[in-house]
Amino acid sequence: MDERDAFRAFATSEDATQSQRHIKPIHWYVACRLVVEGGFLPEEVTPRPPLVARERDGWRLSYDPAVATGGERTILGGLKTKDVDVTVLKPGLGPVLAVSCKGAVKAFRNLTNRLEEAVGDCTNIHITYPALVAGYFFAFRANREAGIVAEEEAAAGTSPRRQLAANDIAIRRGGSPVESILRFHYALSELTGRRGIRDDVSRYESVALTLVEPDGERAGETLDGFPGPDSRILLRNFFSTLYLRYDERYVYGAPDLKPVTRRRLWAPDSPAFVAEGTGRLPARPDGYEARIDGAAEEPFGFAP
Repeated sequence: MDERDAFRAFATSEDATQSQRHIKPIHWYVACRLVVEGGFLPEEVTPRPPLVARERDGWRLSYDPAVATGGERTILGGLKTKDVDVTVLKPGLGPVLAVSCKGAVKAFRNLTNRLEEAVGDCTNIHITYPALVAGYFFAFRANREAGIVAEEEAAAGTSPRRQLAANDIAIRRGGSPVESILRFHYALSELTGRRGIRDDVSRYESVALTLVEPDGERAGETLDGFPGPDSRILLRNFFSTLYLRYDERYVYGAPDLKPVTRRRLWAPDSPAFVAEGTGRLPARPDGYEARIDGAAEEPFGFAP
């Protein structure tokens, strides 16, 4: 699943948040990206993406919806078991990478519980698996003030929508986020950056925060200008940081395990990347690049 498709589903879903149908597409997007861009084998990822990897004259990736399975993986934590949204499990090593995907569509002033949950979940998992690379991705719907929405609707000639409560507004006039989201951004920025297994177990290796446009032709696009270019939790750095921390610990830090832990490079003529194939996974997925053999750059100058 492409980034824009997943974010559009999140931003426009009218299902109750308790059903988690608004956030499930982001789970699938992360799982697919860990395979296509990250080079992890599809069977190592939960939920299992609709992909098959075979080694024949290189590693080839094909699309097969029949193999996809949903659900979450239950991980043994230091305090309790935890169902994690997206997990990579390596045979003989257990879970090596995990991403929690969270989203808020309204009630943006009630974010303290989200922070407490984020800290607790990260600590719980790292107690049992200190080497595990943990990521935390959070998306907001970029709801505008009622006056702004009314003006946009009048200009477009569309019927007025239900007015949002004050607590459901994410973006004020002028385009800046409300104070509660700014505070949330600051707090999440303090939870990222864990580099070594002896570092604080309550910090994530990588954190991302994004606001997603909910209306019109731009529905599913991420908000321009926030977080700012100097933010520590930009989405564009989220996955690359996860891969770097993973390689440092499981590949370059343990060369004897490299046959198991190394991330694969996909053959450029893989069926999943052929334009005249299914079309579900184009050669250039929206929002990221496939990990193509001969094109991917390895950190530190190491060969795969």
